[in-house]
Amino acid sequence: MATNTSAKDSVDVLLVGAGVISATLSVMLKQLQPEWSQLIVERLDTPGAESSNPWNNAGTGHSALCELNYTPEVRGKVDISKAVGVNEKFQVSRQFWSFLVEQGVLGDPSEFINRVPHVSFAHGMDQVDFLRARYEALKDHPLFPNMQHSESEEKFTEFLPIMARGRDFTEPVAISWFEDGTDINYGALTRQYLDAVTSEGVEVRYGNQVTAIDQMGEKWQVTTKNVHTGESTAVTANFVFIGAGGMALPLLQKAGIREIKGYGGFPVSGQWLRCTNEELINQHDAKVYGRPEIGAPPMSVPHLDTRVIDGKRGLLFGPYAGWTPKFLKQGTFLDLFKSLRPNNLPSMVGVGLQELGLTKYLIEEVLKDHKAKVAALQAYMPEANPEDWELVIAGQRVQVIKPIGAPKFGSLEFGTALINNSQGTIAGLMGASPGASIAPAAMVEVLERCFGQYMGEWGPKLKEMIPSYGTRLARNPELFSQQWERSQKSLKLA
Repeated sequence: MATNTSAKDSVDVLLVGAGVISATLSVMLKQLQPEWSQLIVERLDTPGAESSNPWNNAGTGHSALCELNYTPEVRGKVDISKAVGVNEKFQVSRQFWSFLVEQGVLGDPSEFINRVPHVSFAHGMDQVDFLRARYEALKDHPLFPNMQHSESEEKFTEFLPIMARGRDFTEPVAISWFEDGTDINYGALTRQYLDAVTSEGVEVRYGNQVTAIDQMGEKWQVTTKNVHTGESTAVTANFVFIGAGGMALPLLQKAGIREIKGYGGFPVSGQWLRCTNEELINQHDAKVYGRPEIGAPPMSVPHLDTRVIDGKRGLLFGPYAGWTPKFLKQGTFLDLFKSLRPNNLPSMVGVGLQELGLTKYLIEEVLKDHKAKVAALQAYMPEANPEDWELVIAGQRVQVIKPIGAPKFGSLEFGTALINNSQGTIAGLMGASPGASIAPAAMVEVLERCFGQYMGEWGPKLKEMIPSYGTRLARNPELFSQQWERSQKSLKLA
């Protein structure tokens, strides 16, 4: 079919994907360079319907307050460096959202962020000892204020009643917690972002799938196909950003940039148990994270999770890991195979041989029936009734496989990776958690890598949007406290 041109066949910035990642960059660029034209293309017919959908992700607001995988035990000591780094980046998000709310760019913050305590849970002496050591390592750090810890049955029962009922307290338990944790609906946040930028002239084309990305001198030609009519459109852009979740890898491969060579993707699917008993939902008010099983990927860290979605409380447990070759929940079974290239096969095969424990874990997870899933829940909630829980499909995650040299040929990365070409004219974000939670910090990195010539001009505005820009809050407790209190008020969390 012939390619058609549109009234807007040339733009300054083209963003692929109408989820929270692309929407964050769109808002940021609209603040920094409002005269630039922007176009967002999205394969689905609604915004934030894949990884940003609230039922597809944990919505924790990953700030390392309770997630135990961010504080591993290394040679007998708890390493808090990753937790501090994640927390720093989440504070960037809070500052950015506060600025946008104060400026009227975003609407009611309670639509996308609500206060829910974050709790770390340990049972058994080894876990209790670890959690105590973690508490001691974090309690005096400026980014973890007012952290509390208890190993008493009474406090546990008071704070987590549905987890206490039926529990044998002859097995030691411990909890560490933060009262001021948050739950975030990234779908609602995405919609607010897009409402803001479209009111300022940004066009969003839904139902359009990218079929080609070709370099045209210093610019890019992006060809899309309307999934309903089959009609193709070509748009020329000065800068292309790919915030398309699991499809970021194949799209960067389509662009043919050398920086993506050797990279692969390992898809991991997931499921939740969702509570259908309103009485139980209303008796639990916390995000309770435990330690993952040996061999489990970080995205499968178990948690009993209070959610606030579209003004209604919910309760999830999981996720249970699974496997499918799809790169998106609404992708195809050919996604993984289409991503294979001669340059990334060594990385893929190497990781496959190195991660046999993960493969075994995923096989065991896939074979679990509903009864086995409820048994895992009962380690958290001993009196859990299978009839109170329904199985729902969680979002798809594609873990980054990074190329490295001998003796290893590839490394499985449990995080996010920003890839851009040397000219800074195209970039994409790959990977999973803590992705959405730290999107503003990740997009600042996009600006620094790809728009270096503008950073001097943009510096004052960036400092206005993110007062900690250029500094580390971990080394500036006074600024952290100031911005924390500001965001508590602006985001209606106090």
